[in-house]
Amino acid sequence: MKNQLPQKWIANLKILDIAFQPIINMNTGKIYGVEALLRNFHELGFYSIFSLFDEVYSEGILYVFDIALREKAIEKFTHIDGHQNMKLFYNLDNRLFEMHDFEKGNTNQLLKKFNLEQDNICFEISERHEIVQNCDIRAVLNHYQDENFSIALDDFGMGHSGYKLLYENTPDILKIDRFFLQDIEKTMKKKIMVRNITHLAIQLGIKVIAEGIETKEEFFICKDIGCHLVQGYLVQKPTQDVLKIEQEYSHIVKILQDEHRKLDIDSKTKAYITKIKPINIKTRMSDVIDYFKKNREISIVPIIDSNHEPIGTLDEKQLKDFLYSPFGISLLKNEANGKSKLKPLVKSCGYTDISSNISVIIELFSNNPDTAGIIVTKNSKYYGYLSASDIIKIMNEDNLLFAREQNPLTKLPGNSMIEKYIDNTSKNENSFILCYFDLDNFKAFNDVYGFRNGDRVILLFADILKTCLSNEFFIAHIGGDDFFIAVQFDTENELNHLKETIEIIKTFTEQVKSFYSKEDRELGYITSKDRENNTKQFPLLTVSASILLVHPKTKKRSISNLNDILSIQKKVAKYASNNMAISTLL
Repeated sequence: MKNQLPQKWIANLKILDIAFQPIINMNTGKIYGVEALLRNFHELGFYSIFSLFDEVYSEGILYVFDIALREKAIEKFTHIDGHQNMKLFYNLDNRLFEMHDFEKGNTNQLLKKFNLEQDNICFEISERHEIVQNCDIRAVLNHYQDENFSIALDDFGMGHSGYKLLYENTPDILKIDRFFLQDIEKTMKKKIMVRNITHLAIQLGIKVIAEGIETKEEFFICKDIGCHLVQGYLVQKPTQDVLKIEQEYSHIVKILQDEHRKLDIDSKTKAYITKIKPINIKTRMSDVIDYFKKNREISIVPIIDSNHEPIGTLDEKQLKDFLYSPFGISLLKNEANGKSKLKPLVKSCGYTDISSNISVIIELFSNNPDTAGIIVTKNSKYYGYLSASDIIKIMNEDNLLFAREQNPLTKLPGNSMIEKYIDNTSKNENSFILCYFDLDNFKAFNDVYGFRNGDRVILLFADILKTCLSNEFFIAHIGGDDFFIAVQFDTENELNHLKETIEIIKTFTEQVKSFYSKEDRELGYITSKDRENNTKQFPLLTVSASILLVHPKTKKRSISNLNDILSIQKKVAKYASNNMAISTLL
């Protein structure tokens, strides 16, 4: 378009500069793209970027200014090493459509000028500004999606449209606002909300960017939840120097390696992944039909873009419905207009990285009963496909494993699950409460009242744990009269979880009295023989607790260290007046 900017703004554009902040793959540390951020606006007398755009909007030159700024950003982007394989995230002002000179095709002309593809650019639209008068975020989103550009919905959760917008106009990428991610390791409510947002987005085939990540704790929680990409100071602050943009961020690679996390999917699920050959979204429909003819055993095929990244799946049944429709064949033959005939047939599909925990895959699948499977990626690229039947097999394997390992009496997880939990605690930087419970004077009770009543006492304690502890707790039965519980906590609920743990002692001590005769309850003891066969008086049953608090700054959290401390404390707790020993691992 012809540059109609006033001379003042042409001069201002020369002063303004573009900074780039990298967006990287959470599982590899490799760059995915960069966000263009405006700089030097203070030198023009504006206190914020928003005030600058308000000014050009009020002068009626928002669109022509944006196109000029867009060209400036794209030109500088081409100076980044490896830019051909990256995305440029460019922020749009939602008021562009109000401008009288708005027209189509200008971005494609700019891309052609700088030898870039449509896949190299992603327009960011923020719902934060949707309340601006006459601003319709849906119209902006629809326009650029119709032009086949990628769309990222920025600041998700801070506006008013939220889930309604996801339902009506599904973007390609979702950026979760920093508000929900800051100190997420300390706030269970934020963790639950981010998990729900992320898993919904994944089920809709949307990539998720964790925005504004500043700490390793925030990074790993978002990674575990299933976010694909990350942006923030932990990776790199915005920079105006394109030479500082890296292809791979070594410090992120290092913290991923240092984490030494067990990759469940590699060991348990890789054998089930089917390497179905994907179809590119730009493939002609006649070639798509030929694909199914040549691969008659395939009924569902993953669809990818030119970057080999997944878009969704195509079901052969959808293709047949299209062909048998009144205008199917004629539409099939008319493929010269550049519009993709395949895109409307693509169905959204959840996908996750090959290094994701198996629980993420199972949760994604379980939350969407209509899904036919899950796409698996590696370094953001399509890797393979897990069908619904294979995921069910994996779930059944997990259930069988759980059944084999659970205690036959209480049906609680057994020793191998406890070992796995403690192993995870030793490798994790989050906060945990670990507790061993040991029933006191249980042998004497068994000798006097018999093993059947002894089993009833064990079941009573198991029921108390299940009933009195909140759902976040992991509850397990070591064997005999020994139990284990644990919970990951944040600063908001640490005290509550600790109170719940301690309250178990009081609850059991009171309820177990009903298992004694009236006479023994009044005496407060029973007479039996000890392990050396000496006759002694034994107090009524109670329970002692060895409690260990592990905080993020804890360094010596090895498995042996955790077990040693809990074991030593068990002996101390038996002789404590309050039946417990508690410590914090420094």
